[in-house]
Amino acid sequence: MTKGKLIVISAPSGCGKSTIINSILDDESIGLEFSVSATNRAPREGEEDGVHYHFLTTERFRDAVENGEFIEWEEVYPGRYYGTLKSEVDLQLAKGHNVILDIDVKGALNVKKSYGEDACLIFVEPPSIPELQRRLLKRGTDTPEQIVTRVGRAEYEISFAPQFDKRVVNEDLNDAVEETKALIKEFLA
Repeated sequence: MTKGKLIVISAPSGCGKSTIINSILDDESIGLEFSVSATNRAPREGEEDGVHYHFLTTERFRDAVENGEFIEWEEVYPGRYYGTLKSEVDLQLAKGHNVILDIDVKGALNVKKSYGEDACLIFVEPPSIPELQRRLLKRGTDTPEQIVTRVGRAEYEISFAPQFDKRVVNEDLNDAVEETKALIKEFLA
């Protein structure tokens, strides 16, 4: 059996990353498995443990870090941790499945270090910072203070984009989805 490959998609909050990933997962011609990340944040409305994230207590998350259970993990915001469990990914790859990861930029670069040519990093970016701010406001899920934090974080994350294998500018969501699908199909071929 052939070992699977990893697709890593990173993007600042509000760039359409989740929508793009869901479109890719719905496309059976690509055939990717989703790796569920772990976090210590509380579930949002409609999110299920083990489906959207593995929701861990802060103590359990820190124990997993200490025990080397993560491929990558990051304190994305003060006191807010996200990570990818090795067990989750390695099991799928061993079965020959291609796996898609939705992780932050530093985590993506750590995955590349661990998996090398078996991983393709794709960075989805906004057309501009003002457009990103507009999208975050329109989404209506964050306070003005949270939006300022997210925009600041976005500027930082965009600085890592040149280190990714591929970049997609999400000017138009449908175009961004199709471009990302084409890049993935090319990598898996």
